[in-house]
Amino acid sequence: MTPAPGERPRRQYDERDVRVRPNRRGSRPRTKDRPAHADAVLGRVLGVDRGRYTVLVNPPGPAHAGPDGVDGHERRRVSAMKARELGRKSIVVGDLVALVGDISGSPDALARIVRQVPRTSVLRRTADDTDPTERVIVANADQLVIVTALADPQPRPRMIDRCLVAALDAGLTPLLVLTKADLSDPVPLLTAYELLDVPTVVTSFQPCTGTVAGLAGLTERLRGQVSVFVGHSGVGKSTLVNALVPGAERSTGRVNQVTGRGRHTSTSVVALELPGTDGGWVIDTPGVRSFGLAHVDINRIVDHFPDLEPGTQDCPRGCTHDEPECGLDAWVESAQAGPGAAARLDSVRRLLRARSAPAD
Repeated sequence: MTPAPGERPRRQYDERDVRVRPNRRGSRPRTKDRPAHADAVLGRVLGVDRGRYTVLVNPPGPAHAGPDGVDGHERRRVSAMKARELGRKSIVVGDLVALVGDISGSPDALARIVRQVPRTSVLRRTADDTDPTERVIVANADQLVIVTALADPQPRPRMIDRCLVAALDAGLTPLLVLTKADLSDPVPLLTAYELLDVPTVVTSFQPCTGTVAGLAGLTERLRGQVSVFVGHSGVGKSTLVNALVPGAERSTGRVNQVTGRGRHTSTSVVALELPGTDGGWVIDTPGVRSFGLAHVDINRIVDHFPDLEPGTQDCPRGCTHDEPECGLDAWVESAQAGPGAAARLDSVRRLLRARSAPAD
């Protein structure tokens, strides 16, 4: 534009003349208000792998009825990550969570977990009885399935007792499943636990047909329940899961003939839906060689053994149940507690001693 006579020429401005001075306090005021995520979709965590969560959700819509798809809509498996606002909150298999973002289920989609639904139950353990750090195994389970082989490897009653305490402390219904009945008689072990009123299922693998005898009875026990399978490596836990859920393809292994222990084959916790069981789910866990109970109140341990608990009425005040004046000894010697009580009392006292020992 040509300037009028007597006027100074005007400068032509372009984008190079724009200068942006960043605000030290941010471009906008910070707020403590978080988004409500009212449109978030519910899902159930099926697996966890290096910070990525596999979640089963229903597609969005007005007919959405929750994570189990009871409304008849097609369900989707979605890969998700945890939102930063959840902080250090632990998300584990079995958790019900709220998701936002891309829940299409396509291979390159990634949703975001923004909320955790309050848990109805939590199964946890510690590395040993003096470790203060709890490890949450699964959430929102109904039943703890304690899988024990009758032979190869030999059964470990103390491990069974520990799992029973963990189940009752977590509010789960215990179920004892004995495998490899073709190698050893199950009656002695069944007799030792019959007074505890723990339901039991006996199974055996049939190599000629490749089937598992007793599977139908186990399936009935799992109907409509979210069941966690726990046991030593080599007891046949993953073999049972593969028989219950066709296509599960959980890794199985053999027992070391020198040590008598199984190898860790399943390395992750995974939830699998049981077909034709009215919403039954199986959660398979890696084999464990110990089950620490540092999180369990030491004063409530005996209460979880119904055949021993009545004997504490004759204990002196403040009895630790591991001293000469303890009334449980006379209770067991009188045979009122039934068969197997002496062994369970020994197991309880070993547990009490381990829980009372100072950390190294």
